[in-house]
Amino acid sequence: MSLAHTVLQDAFGYEHFRGSQQAIVEHVIGGGDALVLMPTGGGKSLCYQIPAIVRQQQDQGTTIVISPLIALMQDQVSSMHEVGVEAAFLNSTLDYDQTRDVEMQLLSGGYTLLYVAPERLNTPRFLGLLDELHAMGKLALFAIDEAHCVSQWGHDFRPEYRELTVLHERYAGVPRIALTATADALTRADIVERLQLEDARQFISSFDRPNIRYTIVEKKDATTQLLRFIEHEHDGEAGVVYCQSRRKVEELADALNQAGISALPYHAGLPPEVRQLHQNRFLREESIVMVATIAFGMGINKPDVRFVAHVDMPKNIESYYQETGRGGRDGLPADAWMAYGLQDVVNQRRMIDESPADDTFKQVMRGKLDALLALAEATDCRRVRLLAYFGEQYGTGGDRDSAHPELAAAAAGKAPRYQCGSCDNCIHPPKTWDGTDAARKLLSTIYRAHEASDITFGTSHIIDIVRGKDTDKVRQFGHDKLSTYGLGDMYSESQLRGVLRQLLAVGALATQKVHTEAGYSFETLTLCDGSRAVLRGEQAVQLREASAAKTSRSRVRNNKPAAAAQNLGPDEQVRFINLKAWRTEIAKEHNVPAYVVFADATLAAIAQRNPQSLDELQGISGIGVKKLEAYGEDVLKICAV
Repeated sequence: MSLAHTVLQDAFGYEHFRGSQQAIVEHVIGGGDALVLMPTGGGKSLCYQIPAIVRQQQDQGTTIVISPLIALMQDQVSSMHEVGVEAAFLNSTLDYDQTRDVEMQLLSGGYTLLYVAPERLNTPRFLGLLDELHAMGKLALFAIDEAHCVSQWGHDFRPEYRELTVLHERYAGVPRIALTATADALTRADIVERLQLEDARQFISSFDRPNIRYTIVEKKDATTQLLRFIEHEHDGEAGVVYCQSRRKVEELADALNQAGISALPYHAGLPPEVRQLHQNRFLREESIVMVATIAFGMGINKPDVRFVAHVDMPKNIESYYQETGRGGRDGLPADAWMAYGLQDVVNQRRMIDESPADDTFKQVMRGKLDALLALAEATDCRRVRLLAYFGEQYGTGGDRDSAHPELAAAAAGKAPRYQCGSCDNCIHPPKTWDGTDAARKLLSTIYRAHEASDITFGTSHIIDIVRGKDTDKVRQFGHDKLSTYGLGDMYSESQLRGVLRQLLAVGALATQKVHTEAGYSFETLTLCDGSRAVLRGEQAVQLREASAAKTSRSRVRNNKPAAAAQNLGPDEQVRFINLKAWRTEIAKEHNVPAYVVFADATLAAIAQRNPQSLDELQGISGIGVKKLEAYGEDVLKICAV
C-alpha cells in the first residue's frame, strides 16, 4: 500500500480514493504542479491535505495553504486537529502574542499545514518567514484554494490573488496546486496565465452533481413561493437563500421567522461580530436557514445543507453553480431552487451596462448572462445545459480533457439531447406554446409607441396597449389609436411578460434607463439589432406554459428522517438519533461544528452496522485511527443501549 493510501485510511478513515483524487495526490507528492477543477463536495481538500501529510513525513516541511476566508481556515484547521494532524492559521483573529507563537512553531517545523490569506502572504514579514523555511528546505507545497479568485472573468475576483505569482518567481522549486470548483474556459486560462501554471498538469473532474435536483420557477410572489417550497419540501432542514440586496435579505429573514422557520440574515452591511455569530450558528446548529447576499458562502463546508434557493437571479452560470453547489456536500439529496422573472433580466443587464468596465469585459459578461438566461428559459433538461456550458456532455461522467464550447453555443442551447431525470423539466416536462406572434405584436407596439410619442415606455404600459386595456396613460398618449392596440387581447399578462422575458434573454429586446425631473428613474423597453429577426418572422419564440399557482398555504409538517437516515429501520433510526445527540455534545465541548466530529453519513453507517467492538467500528468509512482512539468507546456504549 502506498503512503497516500495509508494516510487516506489511517487519518481520514476512507478505504478508496474517489475519481481523480489518487492521480492528483500522487502527482503532487512527486513534486508536480497541478490545476484541479473539482465540484463542491468532490473532495478537493484531500488533494492537498494528503500530499501535505506525506511530504511532511518525508521531511520536506510545511504546506502553505492560501485561503480567502477566515471561516474556511478555522474549519479546515479544526478538521485537521480532529484527525491528528498539526495545523494552524494566521489571520486577523489572532493577537500579537498568538501570531508570534504560530510563527515560531512554523519555523521549528511544528506544522504540517499553515493556512494564510493572500493579503498576509504578500507582506514582507510573511515572505521573510517563507524565505527562512525555503533556505532550510522546509517548504513542502503551496496549495492555492478557491483559485478562480485570481481571474477577472471569475465570479469572486480578488486582486490580491494576482500577487501570488511571487510563489513561482521566488520559490521556483516548490510544487503548487491550484484548486477551484468553478471555472469555464476563460477563467481557467486566466488562472493558468496569472499563476504561471503553464506547465502544470490539469485535472478536470465531472461538473455533474447528480444528488442535486434543479428547479427554476417563474417569479410571481417570491416570498410566498419560497415559503411554500421550504414548508413542503424542507421543513426543519438547513438551507441557504440568496438575495440580491441587503434590504431584501432582512425582509425575507423576518418573513421566514414569522412563518416559524429559523432564519438568520447575512450581508456585508451587518457588523462583523453579528456576521460571525450568524455564521457560527449556521455551522453548529441544525435546521438554520441562512438568508444572504453573495457575501456568504465561499468556503462554507457544512455538508448537510439540503437546499439552496435564489429569489433573485445571479449574474452568470459560474455563480449559480458555485452557490447551488453548497447544497448536498455530503452526497445526499439536495435541491437547487430559483424564482426568476422579467425584472431579474432587466436588473442584470443594467448592472453590466452601467459598470465602469471596458467594452470587452462587458461583452464577455453579457455572454455569460445570456447562457444563464438560456438555462432559466429552457424547456429541455437543465442538467444537460448546465454541463454543456462547462464543456461536458451529460452521461460521460468522470474526468475528461475536452474543449470548452463557445459561450454563444451554450446560450443558444446547442446541448446534446439527454434527460437526467432529476431536474424540473425532466420530472414534469413543461408544455410549450408558440409565442412568435405575441413577440412580433409586442415589438411592433414598442416601435409604434416610441414613434408616436418620441419617448420609450415600460413593460406594463406596452402590455396594456397590446391587450387593449383602457387606462389613463393609454388615453393620455393616444396609444389606443395605435394599429397594434388590442391585437394581443387573446394573451394573458403573464404570457406577455414571459414573451418579453425571453426576448430580453435572447437579445431581441433591450432596456433603457430613463431619468425624470423628480429625481427618480425607471427602465423602459427599446428595440435593438436582434429585434429584426423576430419582427421578420425569421426567429421563433417558444415558451413554457405558465403553471397554475398553488394557493394552499397550510403548513405541511415534514416528519421525514434526516437525509442520511432515510433508509434505516426503526431501531437503526433510534440509534442514529442517539448518536447525533452525543455528537452535538462532543462538538460543543470541542467548539467545532458537529460534522467535524463525524459526518451524518458516518453516523448512519454506525447505526446500521451496530458495531460491538473497536475492530467492527474501524472499518466504517470516516473513522480513522485518531477518531477511533478518541471516540470509539463512547460510540460502542451508545450502540449497546
